[in-house]
Amino acid sequence: MRTLHTALIDIISVMNRPQRDEHMMNEAGITLDRALFPLLVVIEKLGPIGVVDLADRVGRDHTTVSRQVAKLESLDLIKREPGQADKRVRHAIIAPLGKKMTDAIDQARERLGLAIFEEWDQQDIDDLARLMRKFADAIQDAPKRHA
Repeated sequence: MRTLHTALIDIISVMNRPQRDEHMMNEAGITLDRALFPLLVVIEKLGPIGVVDLADRVGRDHTTVSRQVAKLESLDLIKREPGQADKRVRHAIIAPLGKKMTDAIDQARERLGLAIFEEWDQQDIDDLARLMRKFADAIQDAPKRHA
C-alpha cells in the first residue's frame, strides 16, 4: 500500500501543477483563466453538476466555485439549469462553446498522453486504464461500504 500511496502522491502532485494546466491550454490553443480550467473540464465530464459537488471534487470552497461558475456562464462556456430532483438547486452543464473548448482540450490531452506512453506496449496502456478505472470505482464506493 505504501508504494501505491507514494505513486498516487506523485501523480496528484504532477496533475495539480499550475504549469500543467497552462501547458494543456497552450497545446489546445485556448485562453482561459487557469482557475476556471479544471471546473470547465469537470462540468463537461460529469455535468449536470451542482456547485457543492463541483467544489468538493476540485477541493475548493463552494462560495468561490459559485463565483467561478458564474464567470464560466458569463463567458457562455456553461449553462445552469434547475436540478431534476430539487428545482431550487441549479446544475451546471456544458454549453456549445464550452464543449468546443473541452474537445480541443481532449485532443491536446490525447497528443500529450501519446508522448508519455510512446514506449509502452498497448496492452500495458489498456491494463493501466482498466485498473485505474477499477481503482477509481472502488475508492468512490469505499465510504458507502464502510459506513
